[in-house]
Amino acid sequence: MDSNKQYRMENDALGSIMVPSSVYYGPQTQRAVENFKISGIHLPRSFIKAQGIIKASAAVVNVELGALSPEIGNAIIKASEEVIEGKWDEHFVVDVYQAGAGTSQNMNANEVIANRASEIISGSQRIHPNDHVNVSQSTNDTFPSALNISASETIIQGLLPALSQLQKEFLKKADQFMPVLKSGRTHLHDGVPIRLGQEFSGFAETIQAAYRQIEERLNGLYEIGLGGNAVGTKVSLHPAYTPKVIQEVCKRTSLPFREPVNIFSFMQNMNEPIRCMLSLKELAIHLIKITSDLRLLSSGPRTGLDEITLPSVQPGSTIMPGKVNPAILEMMHMVCCQVIGYETAIATAGMAGQLEINVMMPVIAHTFLHAIDLLTNAIQTLTTKCITGIQANNEVCKKWMEESLSLVTGLSSKMGYDMASQIGMQADDENKTLKQILQEKGMLTEEIIKAIDPNGMV
Repeated sequence: MDSNKQYRMENDALGSIMVPSSVYYGPQTQRAVENFKISGIHLPRSFIKAQGIIKASAAVVNVELGALSPEIGNAIIKASEEVIEGKWDEHFVVDVYQAGAGTSQNMNANEVIANRASEIISGSQRIHPNDHVNVSQSTNDTFPSALNISASETIIQGLLPALSQLQKEFLKKADQFMPVLKSGRTHLHDGVPIRLGQEFSGFAETIQAAYRQIEERLNGLYEIGLGGNAVGTKVSLHPAYTPKVIQEVCKRTSLPFREPVNIFSFMQNMNEPIRCMLSLKELAIHLIKITSDLRLLSSGPRTGLDEITLPSVQPGSTIMPGKVNPAILEMMHMVCCQVIGYETAIATAGMAGQLEINVMMPVIAHTFLHAIDLLTNAIQTLTTKCITGIQANNEVCKKWMEESLSLVTGLSSKMGYDMASQIGMQADDENKTLKQILQEKGMLTEEIIKAIDPNGMV
């Protein structure tokens, strides 16, 4: 206990405990703070906002259905709306690695809102975190619902716009670079010619496909199980509560949330976070491929491919003066490695569901929401600090293309695969161009020149 702080005595089912006087949370949150000094990481702002949305929505409906008096309900609504606005984020202090299912996190919200609402009601009566703020609710239905609400909002407001902008920038580069001819490469060896713009158009479509897949996953996240209570049976619940509370959530988020097809499946499993995380993992895999390609294409500048130039954002070495590295691409790769690992964490946590609930929900929530935030921030940075400033090195592209032995592919239809192969291998052995070998053999006719012209191959 910090001797410099002032404390108040609070009580819960386990007895008395000292709580700092300056905080809105209460005894159950304090026990969680003392029990789970694990990572120092808390669930993000988006999740706390979603908790506030649920508590405010529940209070609105509970007043309407007579489960709360208007005086108490309105105070809870006001306090919950302050939570939505982020006014009391510093009072949400439970570690991510906490008691199973997120009971501590739910009680953190209940206690903060109850104590703040008691202030709002001006001491006429004490508002209770369970009997008033949590009425018609359970951790088991509100926690996964808060996760789906926060994930939906962060994907719509952050990740999808970031992906859309990245795709648009790749399309711009594809158009800009379409006149640039270069050597294609397969197995990291010479391939037939390709346009640099065609490569970038492939990047653009890959990102667009990932966008569509994540957008489709949103439909599942719109299922929220409010009203399920402890195990999905809606015990002690007014029959009108569930549709009304979900309608209120829709009103506050402007998103089409709905009841699950099967409330028991919703509460037993973390279906949609698992599925959506798979889409994030696939996105990460594609981003690693794209950023690795860009690193190869920009390698050098003297000893690599050097077909494109990346914007310089910072010095690259503490010992080699003037060195500039592909820092943004390296950052993106690291983020994707983390996201791929996060998918494994969510999969293994998803396996831990038993009978009526999954007690690993807090780590699933943290991991899933952090993955969305990481990808959003990294993609925004990739777009603005790297992709928009990429330039093509036309002369270098032309040089590699003209030296590529895969131009011999154009000879196959003229002289057969075997003869074309011999010419290509001789050019390689003697370190000469195809044109030199063909000229020496007296085979460099106008028809042959046309056959190995890169412009006719793209």
